[in-house]
Amino acid sequence: MGVVLPILFSLCAASSNALATVLQRRAAFTVPRSDSFRPGLILDLLRRPVWLAGILAVIAAGVGQAAALATGPLTLVQPLFVLELPLALLIASLMARERLPGRLWAAVAAVVAGLGVALVAASPTGNRTRVELDRWVPVLLACAVAVALLAATGLRRPAGRVRAGCLGTATAICYALTAALMKTSMHVLGDDGLVAFLTAWQTYAFCVAGIAALLLLEHAMQGGPLVASQPALTLGDATISLSLGILLYEEHVRTGWWLLPQLAGIALIVLGVLALARSGVST
Repeated sequence: MGVVLPILFSLCAASSNALATVLQRRAAFTVPRSDSFRPGLILDLLRRPVWLAGILAVIAAGVGQAAALATGPLTLVQPLFVLELPLALLIASLMARERLPGRLWAAVAAVVAGLGVALVAASPTGNRTRVELDRWVPVLLACAVAVALLAATGLRRPAGRVRAGCLGTATAICYALTAALMKTSMHVLGDDGLVAFLTAWQTYAFCVAGIAALLLLEHAMQGGPLVASQPALTLGDATISLSLGILLYEEHVRTGWWLLPQLAGIALIVLGVLALARSGVST
């Protein structure tokens, strides 16, 4: 059962996130477009039942993700969220009662096959449960600076690919950081109990990072086409999470000649994600 449980929990979380993406994107286009960072955007969205339904899906996804991170390595769990985009596409097509053309089914197959090849070749291992504060500090600072620069750059640009891409990448960093912090919090909860969980700084840090990700995501959805924001978000989250798993939690992936099938799998994922994002079906 070593990797089965985290994979199952991750797939459930990715499915919930996909549903949330479809619902939140629909809601984002029913409120006035924001040209700058506007916390009040959330207040506008709170009046939309479809957005509230999306938030419920986000909560369900968070529960699944927490369970996955408590039972498996970050380098296994987070890359599985690449499946969010093809799942969102399928959900959106079902809601719209539209059939997917063959080229999009091919793109879905490319993402699934590429992810399978990459993960089997990488064979992520390791499940360190705690990370010392001195390892966290430079990571937190680097992520905060990167998010601030990307958000500032994106919000200074008019609606379009650059704006959406910058905000999508900033969102990806926040999502990856949320997952990394959540992993420690879940182990604190499991090992030391509720009181320790409620007094651990990582618990509040992942809440802050998660809220920042949610707000940035809404602006990214309004900021430009899906082809710019979604690949940055989907691929960025997986890449950054993989890096954090290796740097913070000392997880391992296979190297040597195993890098060749890993790169081939990643190439399939990138091609599939770009093709799906260009489709526009999930908007």
